[in-house]
Amino acid sequence: MTETNLGPHEPSHVITRSMDNPTAGDAISPLGHATSSTTSRKRSHVIPANNHHRGASEPVDAAALTQALNGVEGEAKSRERTPVGSPSRKRQRIYGDRFIPNREGRDLQASFSLIPDIPSPATPSRPKKRAPHGELHFQRTEEANRTFSTLLRQEVFDGTVPQPTPPHLSPDAAFSPTSHSTTINDPSRTRTPPSNQTSTSLVPASLTPSTPHKNMFTYMSPQHHRNGSSRLTPHGTPGSRRSQRGPNMDPTSDLYSTSPIHFDSQRLLLSPKKTPRAVPKVPFKVLDAPDLADDFYLNLVDWGSSNNLGVGLGSCVFMWNSGTGKVTKLCDLQDDTVTSVSWIQRGSHVSIGTSKGLVQIWDAERCRRLRTMTGHSARVGALAWNDHILSSGSRDRSILHRDVRQPDQWLRKLTGHKQEVCGLRWNAEDGQLASGGNDNQLMVWDKLNANPLWKLTEHTAAVKAIAWSPHQHHLLASGGGTADRRIKFWNTQTGICVNEIDTGSQVCNLAWSKNSNELVSTHGFSQNQIVVWKYPSMTQVASLTGHTYRVLYLAMSPDGQTVVTGAGDETLRFWKCFNKRERNGIGGEGMGSRMEQWSTIR
Repeated sequence: MTETNLGPHEPSHVITRSMDNPTAGDAISPLGHATSSTTSRKRSHVIPANNHHRGASEPVDAAALTQALNGVEGEAKSRERTPVGSPSRKRQRIYGDRFIPNREGRDLQASFSLIPDIPSPATPSRPKKRAPHGELHFQRTEEANRTFSTLLRQEVFDGTVPQPTPPHLSPDAAFSPTSHSTTINDPSRTRTPPSNQTSTSLVPASLTPSTPHKNMFTYMSPQHHRNGSSRLTPHGTPGSRRSQRGPNMDPTSDLYSTSPIHFDSQRLLLSPKKTPRAVPKVPFKVLDAPDLADDFYLNLVDWGSSNNLGVGLGSCVFMWNSGTGKVTKLCDLQDDTVTSVSWIQRGSHVSIGTSKGLVQIWDAERCRRLRTMTGHSARVGALAWNDHILSSGSRDRSILHRDVRQPDQWLRKLTGHKQEVCGLRWNAEDGQLASGGNDNQLMVWDKLNANPLWKLTEHTAAVKAIAWSPHQHHLLASGGGTADRRIKFWNTQTGICVNEIDTGSQVCNLAWSKNSNELVSTHGFSQNQIVVWKYPSMTQVASLTGHTYRVLYLAMSPDGQTVVTGAGDETLRFWKCFNKRERNGIGGEGMGSRMEQWSTIR
C-alpha cells in the first residue's frame, strides 16, 4: 500500500494513540517492511505531536480505513478542480453545413499578439488623407464610370441591348435632316427611336433595340456566335455541325483566354486612356494695378503680338513686357480718362479710347502718339482692329469704321444699337464684325455694310463678352450680363443658336484658346471666377478663383498658353490655362488657325 499524506483533513477516528504507553508498536523492521503498527507509525509523521508521550495503538478497523481513504481521494479530486468554471474542452457537435467560429469569451489581442489601437507616444500619428476633390478628380471618376458601364453592358448583354449613339451620328440629324440642334448632345444616353416607320428606317439596325430570344441561357459556341448567326439556339443542320468541328485556330478566342472577361473587354481595359488635363489653381504672377476701373462697359486690358501687355489706369496707359518684366509708361492724358485699349494684330501700334470720345493711335516702340481721331460724342468703350481698319464703339450708340491709312476721321458709321456699345470683335477670316450693346442685342455686320446681317435678341442682359472661334468658320460665342448669365453659340451663316449653357453668374469676357477647342470665360457676382470650358460638350475643365471683385478684363498671351485677368480689386493675375501648340496643328488635332502665323513671340 502506497504512502498517503492525509493532511489536515484526516479523520480523528482513523488512528488512535494512547498517551499512557508511547513506545508500544513503534518498532520498524530492519528490512523496511512495516507491520500494521508500522503503518500507523509511518502516518504519524504528518500528524503534529503536541506532547512527547504516545499511547499504545489500538487495533485498526479495515472497513473504516477503506471508507476514510475513499473520502480522502474524493476530497483530493474536488480540490484539483478550478473554482471558476472553464469552458468544456469537448468539441460541440455541429448540425450545419459550415462552421462559424465563436469569438465570444476569447482575448484575441493576447492570443494573436495584436498591436493595440493606441499609438505609442514616441510615434507621431499620421494625418488622415483628405478626400480627393476638384475638377481633375471628377474627370477621372467620370471616365472610370463610363468605362465600367461600357464593360458591364458588353459582358452581361453581349450586344443584345442598344448601344450609346456613336459620336459621328447625330440623332437629330437621323430623325430630321433639316433640323438644327440647340442643345448639348449627351453621348452617354441611349435613344430609343419612335414607332414611326419613316423615322425608324433612318436609324441603323445596330441602334434599334430588339427583344432577345426567350431561351436566353441556351448554349451557343463562340465560333457560331462570331459567324453572325441570328438564332440563339444550338440546333442546326448536320452540315453546319460538321463545319464547326476541328481545332479553333483563332488566338483571340475565349477558349484560350485565362481572363474572366471577353477579348473585346480586355482590349477596352488595356487601351490607353487620355489623362485629364490639370490646370493650376493658383496664378503664377500677380501685379498691382492701382486705379483699375471697376466698370463693366470698359475694355482696359489687351495683350499684343509684341508680347507687351497694355493696361489703362486712370488717365495713363502702362505697358508690361512679359519677357523682361519691365514696366513702361506709354502716355498720360492730362485732362482725359482712358476707357479702352486695343493692340493691332501685327506690329507695335496700339489704339486708345478716351472718355471724351477721342481715339488715339500710339507707336509703342517709340512711345510716340501718331494720330488723334474724332467722331464720337461720348466715351469710346470698345475698339477692334481688322488689319488697317479700326472700329470703335461708343456710348453715343454708334460704331465708326476708320481706315488708319487715310486722312479721313472715319470711313463708315453704323447705327443699329439703342444703347451703349460695349463689345466689338472682328472675324478677319470671314470678314464679319460682331457688336454687343447695353440694349441686350448682339449684331453681326458683314464687312463694311451699314446694315446688320443678323440682329440676335435672345440675350436678356447687356452683351459685352464676344469671341470668334479660331477653329470653326462662322462660330460666334456671346455672353450675357447679370440678368442673363448664359453663354450662347451662334452660326453666323444661318443666324441660329447652336448651343447654350447657363453659367449661373454674370458673363464679363470670353476668349477662345488658340491651341485647343476650348474657351475661357470670366464672371462677376457672386464667385468672381474664371472658368475653362471644353467645346462643344461645355464641360468645365477648371474653375479658378482669387479675385474679390468682378473679373471685368481678360486677355490672352500671343502663344495662347497664359491668360491675364483684371478686376476692381486693382490686381492683374496671370493663369496658365492651356498647353503648348504642337507642330502638326492646334493641340495635336491637326486643325489650322488664322492665328498660327502670329503665334511666335517677338
